Amino acid sequence: MTSARTRDRLVKRLADHGITCAQVLERIRSVPRHLFIDEALASRAYEDSALPIGQGQTISQPYIVALMTQALVERDGKVVPLERVLEIGTGCGYQTAVLSPFAKTIFSIERCGALSRSARSRLSSLGINNVRFRHGDGMKGWPGQAPFDGILVAAAPAEIPQSLLDQLAPQGRLVIPVGAGGHQQLMRITRTEQHFEQEVLCDVSFVPLLAGVG
Repeated sequence: MTSARTRDRLVKRLADHGITCAQVLERIRSVPRHLFIDEALASRAYEDSALPIGQGQTISQPYIVALMTQALVERDGKVVPLERVLEIGTGCGYQTAVLSPFAKTIFSIERCGALSRSARSRLSSLGINNVRFRHGDGMKGWPGQAPFDGILVAAAPAEIPQSLLDQLAPQGRLVIPVGAGGHQQLMRITRTEQHFEQEVLCDVSFVPLLAGVG
């Protein structure tokens, strides 16, 4: 169930559903998603579905991971390498792994210490070494490392945190699900010279973004 043919089927499904960036699709193909979930669920690793990872959290659906990555790194049909990316919600590290080739450095925050530690170990074992980890409150971002060319948030606040907008570099992008009750809109916010431009990408369902640490 982790064969090249199974991965190819997943990539084709994502392409059929509108993921157009070849580099993102290839990254989805190459990242071993089965290593990011419990062994008992490995047979479902390359389904296009979210799966539980413990601590009340999930590994996101591959389509959503691909869409968020594409929304962050692609401009006018071309991938633009990013210097500094902030990720809110490390989780099991799968989104981090998919994003890693597109950024010089990823600063990843996770409120659950156990998840942060296991993600750090897992990504290190895969040779992904451009990530800095913090066990902390994602609502606050990482002001000491700002500004960021991109911010990707893997949990949904009721409203966009001003702290994250403040940490965007000029022309930086924030990709974030927004809304309450498991029914949110995935949004992309771009910081211009005078204001923030907002785009709605699709309807999504994420766990809530919680303040504090667990």
